[in-house]
Amino acid sequence: MQRRHVPARCLWITAAMLAALAACAAPGPPDSATATEAFGRVAALQGDWVAADAGAGAPVVATYRVTGAGSAVIETLFPGAQEEMVSVYVRDGGDLLLTHDCSAGNQPRLRARRAGAGALEFGFDGGTNVDPSRDMHMHSLRLQLVSADEIRADWQGWDKGRADPAHVAHLHLLRKPG
Repeated sequence: MQRRHVPARCLWITAAMLAALAACAAPGPPDSATATEAFGRVAALQGDWVAADAGAGAPVVATYRVTGAGSAVIETLFPGAQEEMVSVYVRDGGDLLLTHDCSAGNQPRLRARRAGAGALEFGFDGGTNVDPSRDMHMHSLRLQLVSADEIRADWQGWDKGRADPAHVAHLHLLRKPG
C-alpha cells in the first residue's frame, strides 16, 4: 500500500471547513426576530403572580410591568419584602438580556442562550459589583412559560466560581385572578 502525503494546506482548509460547519450547527444566541418574540412573551406576563401551591388570598410573589414605551419589562420578585429583587428585561439588537438587581448586592447580567417555544434560558454575561470567580451571584435562569397563566422560574446561583446547590430558587407561579 502506497502512502500519500497530504499537504498541510489541505489539512488547514479541511479544519477550517469543519469549524465553520460546527459553528453553523451549534445553538447560538437568538436572532433579532426570536429576541423580539421572546421579549413579547415576557411582556405578556404583565400582572401579578402568586405561588401555585399557596391557595386563594396568597401574597403576590412576582409582578411584571412593561415600561419605557414598551422597551423594557420590570420583574419584581417578593414585592414589598426585605429581600425584594428586580430584574429588567430588554432587547439588545438580536439578543434578549436581563439585569438582576439581587438582594446579594450585585447586578448580574444574563443573556438569553436559548429561546424555545416553551422556555427561555439565560446565562451569565457579566454584571456590576460581581466577580464570578469569588462572589455569590445568580448565574442562570430557565423561565418556562407553561401557559398564559402559569410559569416556572429556576434560578441557579454560583459561589466561588461554581454552581452552588444552596443558592437555587424554584418558583412555580400562577397569574393572580382579577
